Amino acid sequence: MNTAGHSEAMAPRGLELTPFRGLRYDPTRVGSLAAVTSPPYDVVVRPDGVYHLQSADPHNIVRLILPQDTTPSARNERAADTLRSWLDEGILAADPEPGLYVYEQRDGGDLLQRGLIGALRLTEPSQGVVLPHEDVMPHIVEDRAALMRATSANLEPLLLTYHGNGATAEVIERTAEKPPLLSTTTEDGLGHRLWAITDPTDLACVQTDMSKHQALIADGHHRWATYLRLRAEHPSPGPWDYGLVLLVDTLRYPLRVRAIHRLLHTLPVADALTALDGRFRVRRLHVPLPDALKRLADAACEGNAFLLAGDGSFHLIDRPDPELLARTVPADFPAAWRTLDGTVLHATLLDHVWHIPEDSPAHIAYIHDTAATVEKAERDGGTAVLMHPVREEVVRDLARQGVTMPRKSTSFGPKPASGLVLRTLDF
Repeated sequence: MNTAGHSEAMAPRGLELTPFRGLRYDPTRVGSLAAVTSPPYDVVVRPDGVYHLQSADPHNIVRLILPQDTTPSARNERAADTLRSWLDEGILAADPEPGLYVYEQRDGGDLLQRGLIGALRLTEPSQGVVLPHEDVMPHIVEDRAALMRATSANLEPLLLTYHGNGATAEVIERTAEKPPLLSTTTEDGLGHRLWAITDPTDLACVQTDMSKHQALIADGHHRWATYLRLRAEHPSPGPWDYGLVLLVDTLRYPLRVRAIHRLLHTLPVADALTALDGRFRVRRLHVPLPDALKRLADAACEGNAFLLAGDGSFHLIDRPDPELLARTVPADFPAAWRTLDGTVLHATLLDHVWHIPEDSPAHIAYIHDTAATVEKAERDGGTAVLMHPVREEVVRDLARQGVTMPRKSTSFGPKPASGLVLRTLDF
């Protein structure tokens, strides 16, 4: 294993964003650009979601990011074969010259988000250039690493945020006034547009400006950990020193922050509530989901609060026993971390009250969609634990202190659609 060139001394002090020749679908070879896109792999959590996307178009990107077969190795081999076939047939083609890509998402209301897609030089968290805020699950990193090894490609960008509003913003806004490379609207109602920045002056301006900034990983911790693992396996300098990212300036375009919910497969709601007796306050809510979430938001302003569902109704749990928290939450962390809902959920509820292993897919699933979490719990007889989102400032402040949040604590969005631009490491 060659790790030459990976030392901290040789790493950039800020973000080093590099142009690349993006792989993009030939719109004349597919049904529509919208039909070949997908949400990120970890949002497509249910088999019916995979099958829905596969049926949208035979070339949907889900066939690469979530290939289907009988074994992991067979799945990855299938993805590699599919990618090679699509390249040979011209379904996917590389742009003629390297560039950075301006990516826009907008809806029919007040949402407008623009960012920059490029190949970012990889750095360790200790270097303070790219800040993670969540722990990762090793089995997911290994799964993503095996897929990237097989395909030799970055199939979907991570979502990173930074605070800029300087020269890069000017280049992005000026570029977005030109005709786009592509424009499409996905079935969720979001419009997507993409432009290439290839002018040497604009590229140099962006690269100089970005070198002054650090970034927070908003979405894609497992893929970032995968990038780092694969970089260590390959000679340097080389293409594995970089990973595909979308960088969004949240001073100009604030992200929406949502919670990621838990589905406890093997724990019925009745058993979950029994275990809470004397430990949390429990109130049954006879209201629909939107109203229950409002009650959760109100309770979260006062302290730790969660909604349990799965038996046809909602149960608001809050006001945990202070002695229970003192006994179960690690004391050697900042107060902002100790009081997070995610911390209390994992350290207190999962570990000590319900005895649910947080890294076992047989026991727990992490789901972004609120209604889907409730529906699956009711269908399977498990317990849905609905969370209230964490503010971005809390996430960023903890990350700057080098403190990671409990895994799957936040969902920043809107997330980039997968399938609009890919990066191959073969050229």
